[in-house]
Amino acid sequence: MADHTVYEIDNSGIEPLSNHSNNTTFAEVLTERRQFLKGSLGTAVAAFMGVSLAGCGGDDDDNKSPASSSSSSSSSLASSSSSAASSSVAPLLGFTAIATNRNDTITVPAGYTATPFVPWGTPLTGTMPAYKADASNTGADQEQQVGAHHDGVYFFPMDAKTTGTNSSEGLLVMNHEYLDDKLFHKNGATLGATRPADEVRKEIAGHGVSVIHIRKNGSNWEVVNGSPFNRRITGATPMDIRGPAAGSTLLATKYSPNGTATRGTLNNCGMGATPWNTYLTAEENWAGYFVNKDAPQPREHKRYGVSAKNGRYFWETADSGTDEYIRFDASTKGATAMDDYRNEPNTFGWMVEIDPFDPEGRPQKRTALGRFGHEGVIFAPAVEGKPVVCYSGDDSQNEYIYKFISADNYYKATAGGYLLNTGTLYVARFNADGTGEWLPLDITNSTLTAKAALAGVTFANQADLLVNTRLAADIMGATKMDRPEWGAVHPTTNEVYFTLTNNTSRTEAQIDAPNPRANNTTGHIIRWNEDAGKTTFKWDIFLLGGEVGTVTGTGDKAVTLTADNHFASPDGLWIDGRGVVWIQTDMSGTQQGTGPYGNNQMLAADPVTKQLKRFFVGPIDAEVTGVTGTPDMKTMFVNIQHPGDRSTSTSFTSNWPDGSGARPRSATVIVTKNDGGMIGS
Repeated sequence: MADHTVYEIDNSGIEPLSNHSNNTTFAEVLTERRQFLKGSLGTAVAAFMGVSLAGCGGDDDDNKSPASSSSSSSSSLASSSSSAASSSVAPLLGFTAIATNRNDTITVPAGYTATPFVPWGTPLTGTMPAYKADASNTGADQEQQVGAHHDGVYFFPMDAKTTGTNSSEGLLVMNHEYLDDKLFHKNGATLGATRPADEVRKEIAGHGVSVIHIRKNGSNWEVVNGSPFNRRITGATPMDIRGPAAGSTLLATKYSPNGTATRGTLNNCGMGATPWNTYLTAEENWAGYFVNKDAPQPREHKRYGVSAKNGRYFWETADSGTDEYIRFDASTKGATAMDDYRNEPNTFGWMVEIDPFDPEGRPQKRTALGRFGHEGVIFAPAVEGKPVVCYSGDDSQNEYIYKFISADNYYKATAGGYLLNTGTLYVARFNADGTGEWLPLDITNSTLTAKAALAGVTFANQADLLVNTRLAADIMGATKMDRPEWGAVHPTTNEVYFTLTNNTSRTEAQIDAPNPRANNTTGHIIRWNEDAGKTTFKWDIFLLGGEVGTVTGTGDKAVTLTADNHFASPDGLWIDGRGVVWIQTDMSGTQQGTGPYGNNQMLAADPVTKQLKRFFVGPIDAEVTGVTGTPDMKTMFVNIQHPGDRSTSTSFTSNWPDGSGARPRSATVIVTKNDGGMIGS
C-alpha cells in the first residue's frame, strides 16, 4: 500500500510551551501588581522599584557626565553602578553607531573590518574532507568538519591554565545548535516512511561542538591544521553522566544499563567557561529530537515537550534500523528500561563539560546543575576558598532562572569539574518590590517536600527531582519569565544580567513586575545584585526592547531608544573585562523582514554612562549569536547562525558568506579595528 503520510521536518528550533502548571505568579502581591498596571509602562517600571536605573540611551552628547552624578538611589544596583562610574576614565564606546539594514553582509562601524571564518563544513580533523558547495558531503565527512549553526563560542588562550594572556593563539570552542534540512543536503532531506541512514548520520554529526586550534599569521587568523586539539564532539560522541542523577534508574538504557553514560549532546545553544578553563555546552531544545508514543507519557517527558508523533528530524526512522538511531524513539518496547530507550531523553537536558585542552577526555554531563532547556551558564567570579556560583536560564516561554552553589570551595590549584557534582540548585522568585529570593530545589528541604505533598507530587530522591527540575521549580512557586536566555556577570560590580527574549503567550492578566508587558514581542533585560551571604537579591529592569521611542524608567532617569539603538528580542549576552555589555538579537525571519529593526544585530552598552550603540548587523535571515574576544580585546569573534533560513533547497534567500549565488552557511566573523585598537574603543 502506498504511504500517504505527510512528512515535514520542524526547523523552527523553538521549544513548544510546556509549562501548564497552575503556578500563580505573585498571588500574595496581587494588589500591588494591579496598582503597578495602572500607570504607563515607563512609569511602572521605575515606580514599583523606587530606584534609578543605570539604563542606556543612544545620544552621546547626553551621556558624557559620570553616572555617579545622577545616582541618588539607595538601591544596591544603583550604588554598584555609581561605584564603577567613579573609576571610569573615558567612555568605552568610541565608535559611531551604525544604522539598521537588510543587507546580505556583515555591517560594522567605520574603522572596523569583519572577516568570515570557519564556516560550516570547514575541514577540521582526520582526512580533512573538503566542503562541497552542493552540500553532497557524507556523514563520515561531516564528522570531520566544522558543524552547522554556530552558536555559543569562547576563546581559550593557549596559556589559559597559567597567565591567560596569549592573544595570538588559542582554542576557539563553539556550539552547533541545529540545522536547516533544506540546505544541509544537496536536495534537502529525504523524507518518507524511513530516512536514509547516512543523511541521519550527517545530521547528528552537524550538531554538537567544535574545538578549533587557531593562530595569528601576521594580521590574519588561521586554523592550525593537524593540531591534536582540533576535535569534533557530536550527537553521537560517548559521554559520562556525573552528579546526583548518575546511576539513577531513570537514566538506565540499553546502552548504559547502570545509567552512567549516554551518546551525544544536542541542540547546543549558549555556553559557559568555568574558572578552571573548561567549556560547558548547554542542551536547550533537546526534547524535540525524540518521540514517545506511550500514553500517558512520563512526567519527565511530557513536561519537557517530547513529541508523541515523531522526532524533529525523524532520526528514529533511519533505514538501517541500528541502535544508534532507534534510540531516538523513547516509546516502551522492551520488558525493562534496560531493554529499550524509554529513558534516552532523560540523558539530555543537562550542561555538558568539555576540557578543550584534553582531546582524549570524555565529555561529562553535570546533573547537579539541573535538567531543563539550558540556554547557557554563567559563573560569578571565583573567590579562593569560597563556593563556585553559576546561573542558567531555561529558554522557553514561562520558564525559570536557576542558580547553583557548589558544596565544596574553590581553590585555584585544585579546581575542577568535581565542583559541579555536589551542591544546591536554586530557582528564582522575583518579588514585586524589587527584591527576590532563591528557592532551594533540594529533596531534604522541608518546604519543598511540604509543597510537593500538597500538590500530590513525590520525588523518590534527589536524582528524581533533578530529572524533573521543571516540576520541582513549579512546586516551589518560581517566577515564570519571558524566555530567559543568556546571562552575564559584570566583572567588577558582580551584577547579574539576563536577557528575556520575548513571550507572545503572556496575557494582560499575567503581567507582573519583572515581566511587565503582555504579548511581549520585543523582550527586555533584567539584572540583579545578590545580598551578601544570603539567598536574596535586589533586581531591576535594565532595558526594554522596542521601537524608537520605547522608554525604560521615568523622569531624568528615563532612557529612550533611538534610531541608533532600537532593538527587539535580546538573546546573546556577554560582558567583557572592561564592563561593556554586548547584546545580540534573535528576531524571527518575519520580524526581520517586515518590522522596523532590519536584520539581527549586536549592540554595545555602557551601564555607567548609559550609552547604547548598534555595533554590528548580520546578513539576511540570520541570528547574531555567540561572542567572545582575545584577552587584549583586539580581536572579537561573533557567530552567525542560519543565514537564509527561509531558503528552499533550490532558492536561497541569502548567499552569505560565500556570495555569488552560493548556499548560505553559518560561520564565525572575526572583527578587528583597523588601527589595531581595542574593539569598541
